[in-house]
Amino acid sequence: MNLAMVLEMAADGLGDRRAIGNLTYADVRALARGVAGRLRSTAPPVTTLASLLPNGDHLSVALFGACWAGVSYAPLNFRLPEVVRAQLLARVEPAARFDESWLDEPDGGEPFVEDPERPAVLLFTSGTAAAPKAAVLHHDNLGAYLFNTLEFASAGEEEAALLAVPPFHIAGVAAVLSSTYVGRRIVPMAQFDADDWLRLSAAESVTHAFLVPTMLARIVAVLEADPSRRPPALRSLAYGGARMPRPVIERALDLMPEVDFVNAYGLTETSSTVAVLGPEDHREALASDDPAVRRRLESCGRPVPSVEFRIAGGEVWIRGNQVGGGYVGTESQVDAAGWLHTGDRGFLDDEGYLFVEGRGDDVIIRGGENISPAEIEDTLLRHPAVVAAAAVGLPDVEWGEKVVVMVVPRAGEGLDPTALQEWVRQELGSIKTPDAVVVADELPQTPTGKVLRREVRERLGDISGRSRT
Repeated sequence: MNLAMVLEMAADGLGDRRAIGNLTYADVRALARGVAGRLRSTAPPVTTLASLLPNGDHLSVALFGACWAGVSYAPLNFRLPEVVRAQLLARVEPAARFDESWLDEPDGGEPFVEDPERPAVLLFTSGTAAAPKAAVLHHDNLGAYLFNTLEFASAGEEEAALLAVPPFHIAGVAAVLSSTYVGRRIVPMAQFDADDWLRLSAAESVTHAFLVPTMLARIVAVLEADPSRRPPALRSLAYGGARMPRPVIERALDLMPEVDFVNAYGLTETSSTVAVLGPEDHREALASDDPAVRRRLESCGRPVPSVEFRIAGGEVWIRGNQVGGGYVGTESQVDAAGWLHTGDRGFLDDEGYLFVEGRGDDVIIRGGENISPAEIEDTLLRHPAVVAAAAVGLPDVEWGEKVVVMVVPRAGEGLDPTALQEWVRQELGSIKTPDAVVVADELPQTPTGKVLRREVRERLGDISGRSRT
């Protein structure tokens, strides 16, 4: 198949409906065919259309234009230094670089390329623990995500999705594809800011949105100060891309009880969502006095149709027709039986709910005991003066590894490292108490809000085991 078929279907059935910004589906198809015509006439020929632009009305045009021409679409991180961007571009060569001048190309009216051999999308992984890799996603992988989880043209004409995650994130690509498939208008947001997000949600009558946990935490902070700013039309709010701290989602559920919250777990390599914790799961967990049920707020939910999970040696393995698993220039992470070895550590409970505890490399081994950074971080986030926390392990002669934590104070609050150590000791015991607590203005993060633990380790590498600020 070719994903251009999704746009063709939308333009044929919903042509006059707004697709993204002020463009209708008919507009997007005409512009995408113009982009495809320019790609076909490029000399020497290219195999990839790269984009370094932020979110805007052009998003759907660039993605579907590449699909229409049978070349790969590669949205790159435009926030990186120029030298790094050049390196990423070199890894997807030969490539054309998309800019807004491509929107002036005339519509040649040619049909899209059937069954292209080239991958549909090349996406660089976030690189939280190592250098980023270019994941390869084929039309069949991304198509399976749409067909397994969504119904064509099922959105009402009034529905609008606010797109705040960057275009180089799998959630950004999935949002363009899924909104086109169901017929939901996209409201692109070039750069996230919590105040602007709430303002735009109200102004555009946004009904659906996807956020990474850091974004939701910032919105929660604004709403705690002024609950009247709750988005008036918001029906569904999905989140994912990183682990959601339980204190954050509990506060969000209390502040927006009328909104359907969805935890969507997926990886770049799995073409977006492979597990869902649905609205009723959230409400049941929040209302329950049973600790096991309440704890499901920390889970990723259950697998979507046609996806399987397996836990092998504490690692999450995933299998299904959404799974790509290949990378440019490196071997696939999919084994002979079709299982993607994710590198995420986790477990399944008795009801089939998936719990992801972090990357395997993130586990801290102190005195022979495995310690999950998430448990320490969530405990610190329950402290009223802490807004963010990252726990890592550093080498230690006596214990093998020691626990060191970087914390960010809430605006206007002061933090006492010794008091925070005692806070954790009272909750979790001495073995999980940080050996050192460092107060910082912010955590090193990717543009999508994932904590860069390798950078945290680098910054804390000179810690001698004494608490300091």
